[in-house]
Amino acid sequence: MARQPRLIAPGLPHHVIQRGHNRQAVFVRPDDRSKYLDLLFDYAGRHRVAVHAFVLMDNHTHLLLTPETADGLAKAIQGMSREYVQTFNARHGRTGSLWEGRYRSSVVETERYLLACMAYIDLNPVRAGMVTEPAAFGWSGYRHWVGLQAEPRLSAHPVYWQLGNTPFAREAAYRELVEAGLSAQQVQDVTQSTLGGWALGQADFARQLAQQTARRAAPAKAGRPFKRPPAAAG
Repeated sequence: MARQPRLIAPGLPHHVIQRGHNRQAVFVRPDDRSKYLDLLFDYAGRHRVAVHAFVLMDNHTHLLLTPETADGLAKAIQGMSREYVQTFNARHGRTGSLWEGRYRSSVVETERYLLACMAYIDLNPVRAGMVTEPAAFGWSGYRHWVGLQAEPRLSAHPVYWQLGNTPFAREAAYRELVEAGLSAQQVQDVTQSTLGGWALGQADFARQLAQQTARRAAPAKAGRPFKRPPAAAG
């Protein structure tokens, strides 16, 4: 069965997951993570993709990106990934693939889910048991958005700006939002939409995306497909 085309919507945020092949580590040393970030921001800039959030786990990454064009996201991720693998293999004396096939992505309904998706990304190290609070993990955008460590290459989404009238107010509001955490349903929604390549949003949002992209944006409902009864003779 042929896989369906990736769901892409220029101008809207996309949650992207990259996993290591067979769950192997994609970062061994701190300079691996530094190189990945440098390449990410470099290729994102080349292809007009805004980077709003990231977290670099040991064997996978989460990114929140907004592409300006229909092909910008794929070009940025593919170009960055290829160059990173070349560097990683040369640095660690290995050959072959590093990533687990294609990256996974979902289009995020901005007003309802953007901040929840950012929090999901920043809380990933906490959910994994690596740290007890997101500020203790140095390889995410969280410390930037709460005013602890500047990462000028990150782009603030307009929804983040709506959190307050001053940098201090926005930082405090985002810190409070993340500290409140996400419900189990929110975590499940973000995870399943991204792994399945579906829209992360309400049903109306998914329907609009499907109309714009000519591609189903939500999973089909379970059960047998509906069949119309045969027309009456006569």
